[in-house]
Amino acid sequence: MTYNFQNNIEMKKLVGGLLLFGAFAFSSAQTITFEKTTLDYGTVKANSDGNRVFTFTNTGDKPLIISNVQPGCGCTASDWTKEPILPGKKGEIKVHYNTATVAPFKKTIDVFSNDPANGRVVLYIQGTVVAQ
Repeated sequence: MTYNFQNNIEMKKLVGGLLLFGAFAFSSAQTITFEKTTLDYGTVKANSDGNRVFTFTNTGDKPLIISNVQPGCGCTASDWTKEPILPGKKGEIKVHYNTATVAPFKKTIDVFSNDPANGRVVLYIQGTVVAQ
């Protein structure tokens, strides 16, 4: 059996290159980036407009998919961009808070996506509803 030093060096280069390529391919992904994660309604009158919009951008290099948006309570509703968000493009999560109850509020909205680093992001809405 003869040991070929040159073949050993070539094999190490090949394995090293494959590992480097694998690390690069694994590190590229879709990334959700919100402009704000808290929307402050401030002080609003009872039964006023409770609609607000969170805007986000796919800052990664693969399509981003929002699979679900779950408000933390029944007093909050939501709608979101359903189609895949391409790299560099923006999407929206529309939220509605029922402003019928006079009181301060702070509510959560869970956003689930295919972002491998931030598969679940928690958004917040807050404010105070006062009598008219």
